[in-house]
Amino acid sequence: MNTATRIRRDATDLIKRDERFKTLDPDDLQIEVWGPGFGPLVHLILGQQVSIEAADAMYATLQATVGEVTPASILPLDDETMRRCGFTRMKAEYAKGLAHAELNGLSLDRLSEQADEEVVEILMAVRGIGRWTAECYLIFCLGRRDVFPVGDLALRVGYQELVGAAERPSEPELAQVATQWAPHRTAAAYLVWQGYLEHRGRA
Repeated sequence: MNTATRIRRDATDLIKRDERFKTLDPDDLQIEVWGPGFGPLVHLILGQQVSIEAADAMYATLQATVGEVTPASILPLDDETMRRCGFTRMKAEYAKGLAHAELNGLSLDRLSEQADEEVVEILMAVRGIGRWTAECYLIFCLGRRDVFPVGDLALRVGYQELVGAAERPSEPELAQVATQWAPHRTAAAYLVWQGYLEHRGRA
């Protein structure tokens, strides 16, 4: 059974036992597991504080420009080329800093051997990678099944809409709520994201 199938099965179980998810269909979930490595993490850097659609478009432009996204293909790019690929000045610095880190001993491929929090700590030691990016790496690149990135704005807004709350939950409040869904918090995140997208007609 592949990772996406396992997460979808987790979502099915959550829908059965949590009334908050009863209107959602696990078959509608847009589950993605990109695999580990430098390119997927650059994709997430591009996705910081922008929409999924924008991040995907920028990463596609980068791939069209350099082919395989590797440290060796990123480091020679000049500022104008980076801008055309969607990088802000800071994100360009983060991507090139990540490239140098990988060339100097950071092994992204070996992170699959580490526990979730160890992966977060290793990635957050790289400039420009915060907890949101690290936790999204766990979900989208490593396919981990018990991660709920409370720093994600869509999750906070989506949960507010899911329960009809007057105010958006704080990150600590949402983290506390998410403990109810362990050890299937990744599936819960996908369900909340799905509700968020459906609410906006984007599902």
